Amino acid sequence: MLRDSHNIIPASLAVLLHVLILGSMIAAYDLARPTPFTPLAVQATLVTEIPEVTPPRAVEPEPEPEPVVEDPEPEPEPIVEEPEPEPDNSEELRREAEEEKRRLDALLEKQRLEKIRQQEEAERKKKEKEEEERRKREEEEKEKKRIEAEKQREEDIRRQREENERLRRELEAEQRQDEIDAESDRLAAIDSGQLAVYQAMIQQRIYRNWKVPASAQDDLSCSVRVRQARGGHVLGVSFVRCNGDEAVKRSIEAAILRSSPLPDPPEPNLFDPNILLNLSKQQ
Repeated sequence: MLRDSHNIIPASLAVLLHVLILGSMIAAYDLARPTPFTPLAVQATLVTEIPEVTPPRAVEPEPEPEPVVEDPEPEPEPIVEEPEPEPDNSEELRREAEEEKRRLDALLEKQRLEKIRQQEEAERKKKEKEEEERRKREEEEKEKKRIEAEKQREEDIRRQREENERLRRELEAEQRQDEIDAESDRLAAIDSGQLAVYQAMIQQRIYRNWKVPASAQDDLSCSVRVRQARGGHVLGVSFVRCNGDEAVKRSIEAAILRSSPLPDPPEPNLFDPNILLNLSKQQ
């Protein structure tokens, strides 16, 4: 409805302008027509009487004959020059009117096209604005979801860390308790003589695999630390002290490696990953 009211105003202006142009053309045409000549009327008064003159009474001359009054000459009629006929310019006015009409039609068409262009431009800008607002809303929603997901991830990490810390403390507590229990059992086994039995079993296997070199002294005494894994597999040999030469040390190390895996302890709690053995030639 608003668009129709906008279209009515320019159309009304165009009709009014055409009426004014046609009216000016008719007035110009009437002015161009020659005006008919009307003769001027001249009114003259003929004097026929002269007032009587009373002569002085003293002298009574003979009466003179009455003068003859001549008719006055009529005034010449004014010469009225006929106006030159104005040139007939109706064709030129018609062409000018047509040219003016074409100019107005072109102006109205230009205004119509400009209005359409402005409407299309306004519609385009409206769509661009709506698209920009939609994109902005999507970005804001995406950013909101990202922030929420990040918060959730951080919360999950925090909870997982707390859970891991709790499990670690529990495991350490269990391990400490197991170590305490194992140490208690080991000490109890030592008190009962089972540790000595376990060490003697290992020493006997090593002695069976030891080829004593000729350079070994009769008072040979070596303290050897054997690093072993579960199941008795030897991982390494180191000497704490030994009064033998290098040949003796090499022979002892070779004997220990040949004895792997070492015997299992009579009680699991007697297992020592770093068992200390004392070896001598007298054995």
